[in-house]
Amino acid sequence: MSDQPSEKSRPPEPEGQPGSEPSPGAGTPRAGSAAQADDTAVSVAAATGSPAATGSPDAARAVGTPGTPVGSPGAPGDPWQYTAGPPRPRTGAPDGPAARLRPPVPSLIPPAVLWSVMATAALSAVLLGDGLGVNLLIVAVPAALAAFFAARSTGRRLRPWTATWAVGGLALLVVPALRDAGWPTFLAVVSAFALGSLTLHGSRTWPGVIVGSVGLFDSLVPGVIWGVRGIRARADGSRARWGAALRTAIVALVLLVVFGTLFASADAAFADLLGSLLPDAPVGEAPWRILLFALGLAGALAAAYAAAAPVRWDGITVRPGRPRGRVEWALPLIVLDLLFASFIALQLVVLLGGYEKVRAETGLDHAEYARQGFWQLLWATLLTLLVIALALRRAPRGGSRDRTLVRTVLGTLCVLTLVVVASALRRMDLYVDEYGLTRLRISVAAMELWLGVVLVLILAAGVFGARFLPRAVAVSAAAGVLAFGLLSPDALVAEQNVRRFEAREPAGIDLDYLKDLSADAVPALDRLPEPQRSCALRLIQREVLDSGTPWYATSWGEARAREILEKRPVRGDGRTCYTLGRDGTRGGYAPHGEDEDEGDGYDPY
Repeated sequence: MSDQPSEKSRPPEPEGQPGSEPSPGAGTPRAGSAAQADDTAVSVAAATGSPAATGSPDAARAVGTPGTPVGSPGAPGDPWQYTAGPPRPRTGAPDGPAARLRPPVPSLIPPAVLWSVMATAALSAVLLGDGLGVNLLIVAVPAALAAFFAARSTGRRLRPWTATWAVGGLALLVVPALRDAGWPTFLAVVSAFALGSLTLHGSRTWPGVIVGSVGLFDSLVPGVIWGVRGIRARADGSRARWGAALRTAIVALVLLVVFGTLFASADAAFADLLGSLLPDAPVGEAPWRILLFALGLAGALAAAYAAAAPVRWDGITVRPGRPRGRVEWALPLIVLDLLFASFIALQLVVLLGGYEKVRAETGLDHAEYARQGFWQLLWATLLTLLVIALALRRAPRGGSRDRTLVRTVLGTLCVLTLVVVASALRRMDLYVDEYGLTRLRISVAAMELWLGVVLVLILAAGVFGARFLPRAVAVSAAAGVLAFGLLSPDALVAEQNVRRFEAREPAGIDLDYLKDLSADAVPALDRLPEPQRSCALRLIQREVLDSGTPWYATSWGEARAREILEKRPVRGDGRTCYTLGRDGTRGGYAPHGEDEDEGDGYDPY
């Protein structure tokens, strides 16, 4: 959405000369005509519902000051720029450094925004109490419409980056509709909230992107106050219409209940259809539903308020660091580059087949060698990014020669760090091939891969400029979370372990770990032979078949798992699983709780 109002939202130019003021000795007729014009303006504003009729300073500021040219600082409807006129009267708003970031309070909440907010609150109370699925996407639609109508009422226009944030946020909400696993769903929901906040605020700098991703919380209280004031103002002038709307809703509800009950009692198929469509909300859940209604109401009002009056988080400035001399700045980084190069030379020898020499010198096989250094390489990548950020703050900025020095030294460090990332990922691949894939292993590997993408973006910023770097990093993070959820990590974990078991059955399979996966893993675990299949799916079947969640709170992964388990349920009573070792072979292990003190040496990493 644009930072500037559209042409339709701008008031006409005053007929007088810009900036002219009447002299102290102006005649009475001119003063009388001005007063008459003011009275006429106030009466017209009151008749049309304009905020100028309230007489508040914010409302008067929204109408504009004669002589302010369109598009200049302080122009009407411009949420970013302010006049340098006399100080505003105290209205209860906090003063301080943050005051310059906040635009004027928007006018009364438009009816379209109000209805969208109420729809969001109602859907939140009805749909969100039974779990997460496609219901989260359904609730997000009216909330997005509320923000759209609020932004349009203030003249903001859709911009490419705004559309990017909005589409990315809605795409992330598809993950709960597809996946049953809770951890990728949590990441997707948090990332969708961050992108939604960036959609409303339109940030582009590092402080703006970081603070703007959680800036929606700043609009919670002002948004609720804005909504309450708008409802009061509209209710005072349209009590008859509100009464008619209430009576209409009551009559429609009575008709639906009466005839719906008759049709449901007359036909069993229609009764089943109503039972599947309507949510099952017992009386004991009323407090929970009321809380969800309040959260949905406050969230939608905050989104609409932020769209109408976005805080300019880009106004947060970070003082640049004091530049250092060339030698003082470059020498430590050159030493670090040489250290990276020495380490990478050894890694290339190992990656090209030098494990026999490593085994002879260290006594470690290739899997143990891979596991030993992955975490250290991950921390090395993170610390390198921190070093780059600090080095840029202290970099010399004297001219073109300094820029060339900075690009050369830091560019070399980024390239060498990319090789470290590749080495870490190769180590993880070797370790997974030997011991199998887990949630933690796939998560840290995905994190390392994203850090490599960030390094590539930093290299590109050094060549093409850093204007889009903050937003590009945010987009890469959101894209990574979306890809992580769509790939279904639980399904990947189960698939890799099943294939490993099929290829090397004597190596066994960790049933004790696989049985705690989500329903997304059922298609892969269904390929296991008996009794391993039933031991891995017993707990998942109990959760899936006995859940009773409605359609809007059921993910596609859970629905597919239910279909598989209904056609081919698990066998036995579970006692057979105790005769299998932890590796899924005939060795025997005690149930949980009997020998926990002894420990089994299992490494969740």
